[in-house]
Amino acid sequence: MINRVAFDLFGIEIYWYALIIVFGIVVAMWLSTRESIRVNLKPDDVSDFMLVGLPVAFIGARLYYVLFNIGPYLEEPMQIFNLRSGGLAIYGGLIAGGIWLYFFCQRNFISPWTFLDIATPNILLAQGIGRWGNFMNHEAYGGKTTRAFLESLYLPNFIIENMNIDGAYRQPTFLYESLWNFLGFIVLILLRKQKNLFKQGEIAIAYVIWYSFGRFWIEGMRTDSLYLVGDIRVSQVLSLVLFFGGWAVLIWRRKTNPNLKFYNRSYGPNESLI
Repeated sequence: MINRVAFDLFGIEIYWYALIIVFGIVVAMWLSTRESIRVNLKPDDVSDFMLVGLPVAFIGARLYYVLFNIGPYLEEPMQIFNLRSGGLAIYGGLIAGGIWLYFFCQRNFISPWTFLDIATPNILLAQGIGRWGNFMNHEAYGGKTTRAFLESLYLPNFIIENMNIDGAYRQPTFLYESLWNFLGFIVLILLRKQKNLFKQGEIAIAYVIWYSFGRFWIEGMRTDSLYLVGDIRVSQVLSLVLFFGGWAVLIWRRKTNPNLKFYNRSYGPNESLI
């Protein structure tokens, strides 16, 4: 099994999880900054947002996890601050980041829809990268399976071996979600390049629909879900709300505001998709 510790720094263990998450964030920021220039936003808008948005998102991700897994933290409240023990929920981070985005855009006279349109495909990419942090951390896996099944997926041996957890092979749900997110990123940037396809805000809505659809099915395979009541998983409920809500908002905006501007970019010569 792969060691989740990348290296020691002055006696402090640095986990692969943290390094991979940071890498995903950096890549998403770089791509979002490039895209902001193409839609006539200031490049500094992305970094200015992230200066506060990143810690806010981490706090939201932690609070979401704690609230839906409150029992252990009532017994030991100080463990709430022990982030090294794990316990971040992406939906909580997205909700908290979205709240900060609203205030940030209001203060800087930026359309929240435009900001979301430049960022959400890259967020999907960062989420796909981040799932490999779960792989290194030996978490976010599914139920028991067999080595033969994993080999039938043509997975490299290092993944198969790392899916041998607590004496049994596990479904690599981290991988399923990572691949789903990577595919979504490719689809969105390919479609985003087409002129007069997406209207303002619809790339962000497409992200919500895409991610929530995949997350619903993959969440049902995981063994570490947060539960609302009984066997009802929090992330599956939220995924359903977001999936159908995304379609409802998309249809409602098209019907009530037919004059919405299209999301169009300006390219330099020989410029790549991203």
